[in-house]
Amino acid sequence: MPSTTAITVSQLSRLIGLPGAPAIVDVRIEDDYNADPRLLPASSRRDFKTVSTWASEYAGSRVAVICQRGQKLSQGVAAWLRHEGVSAESLEGGFEAWGDAKGLLVDAGKIPPRDGKGRTVWVTRARPKVDRIACPWLIRRFIDPSAVFLFVEAAEVLATADRFQAVPFDIDNVFWSHRGERCTFDTMIEEFGLESEALDRLAMIVRAADTASLDLVPQAAGFLAASLGLSRMFRDDLEQLEAGMLLYDAFYRWCRDATEETHNWPSVSKP
Repeated sequence: MPSTTAITVSQLSRLIGLPGAPAIVDVRIEDDYNADPRLLPASSRRDFKTVSTWASEYAGSRVAVICQRGQKLSQGVAAWLRHEGVSAESLEGGFEAWGDAKGLLVDAGKIPPRDGKGRTVWVTRARPKVDRIACPWLIRRFIDPSAVFLFVEAAEVLATADRFQAVPFDIDNVFWSHRGERCTFDTMIEEFGLESEALDRLAMIVRAADTASLDLVPQAAGFLAASLGLSRMFRDDLEQLEAGMLLYDAFYRWCRDATEETHNWPSVSKP
C-alpha cells in the first residue's frame, strides 16, 4: 500500500521547477552532506535537531523532507512538521534514491552566501526583458525561492553589489554573465549543474531572443514579442518580473511536456 506520508522520487521530480512545487528541506547529517555537497533544486539545509524552532516557518506550505536514505531523520522531521500543522512528506529512498534516478542536483558551492534571513541577493540593470527575467526565474524555481532581486541603473550595479553584498549578474566583466555566444541564462544552467533536456531547450529559446538570433528556433520570435510586450506594460521592474515568471513557467512546461503536441481547430465537413 502506498505511503501517505512519503513522496516518491518520480512524484517529486515532476514538481521540481513548477510554481506549486513543495518547499524542499535537506536534513542530512554533515558527514553525508560533505560526502556529496549537492542539493536538490530549490532546497534549503536545516538541522534536524532544531526542528522545533523552525517548523513554524513552513506554516501553510507543503514540504518534502530529504535525508540520506529516507529513514529516521526525514521521517521524524516530516512527522514533527505535521504535528505543527504543516503538510509534510519524506522523500522515499532519500538523497541516495534521487541520485540513483539521475535527478537534477545543484552544485551547492556555486550558490552565493545568504543574508540574515536566509536569502540570496542579486543585482542587475533596470528594465529587464529577456535574460534578466530568465535568470531570476531560474534562481527562484531551481536555486532559492526566496531570492531577492535588485534592479538599478547600469552604472550603479557594481557599487550596489558592493554596498549591499549582492551578486551582480548580466553585466560585463562579472562571473554571472554572457560567455561568447551564450547568454547569462546558459551560464547559470551550466555553473549550477542544471543541464536537462527541458532547460537546455528553454535556454536555446532565451539565447535566440536575447541575442537577436531569431532563426535559431521557431519559438524565439514569439517569445521576444511577449517579453517586449511585458516590458511596455509595467513601469515597476519587480511587477514586470512577477508577470514574466508566468511566461517562463509556461514555456518551461512546453519545453518539458508539450513539444510533440499540436493543435488545430477541426473542421466539420458538411454532408
